[in-house]
Amino acid sequence: MKIRVAVIGNPNVGKSLIFNNLTGGRAHVGNWPGKTVERKVGRCVHRGVEMEIVDLPGTYSLTAHSIDELIARDYIVKERPDVVIDIVDASNLERNLYLTLQLLELEANLVIALNKFDIAQDLGYEIDVEALSDLLGVPVVPTVATTKQGMEELKDAVIQAAEQRDRRRILKISYGKEIDQLISRVERIIRRDRRLASQYPPRWLAIKVLERDEEVLKEVERSPYRDEILEVIS
Repeated sequence: MKIRVAVIGNPNVGKSLIFNNLTGGRAHVGNWPGKTVERKVGRCVHRGVEMEIVDLPGTYSLTAHSIDELIARDYIVKERPDVVIDIVDASNLERNLYLTLQLLELEANLVIALNKFDIAQDLGYEIDVEALSDLLGVPVVPTVATTKQGMEELKDAVIQAAEQRDRRRILKISYGKEIDQLISRVERIIRRDRRLASQYPPRWLAIKVLERDEEVLKEVERSPYRDEILEVIS
């Protein structure tokens, strides 16, 4: 069995250290196609499963306002890795979970590495890991990258998530009745466009249309249902 894994997270959450822990510090380094941004790819074998691990640029969101955001988003949307490891700073949950929610909207097959767990405990934070996992509908693994704590459990969770990919729960985030109705309206139109609906999660596209995301609107311009979609946001 061979699976592709992407590693993502906010800057300064320990992402590079976890990537190095998983790959043994051995990685091929190049640039993303057509970009000057560094691209690192490593490998590891765990319980007989080979993982190709891609280190995505550190980013706070997937809104495609910067080259790092666009690279990360395009890789997840277009390459569709089997699993995405989201590195979350346990000592700064509120800020970090913004990216997590965007990844869930993107329907990524997510495993959360709750890193800097020791720092969170030193600060007196009590995190119910099981409750957080239930709330988000994805595995959550406490980790301490500096001591390699949780790395074996993280690899186990990645393999299990890959095996259960087709049975995972898709979390729908509510934005309030009025916005949810607009999202559903645009989503229904998008689903009629087989090209768009097969290339991107329709609900995620609908949300991005309502946000007037420039890259998504470029895709919509090519749709035979362009006028209907744009009428909703006009």
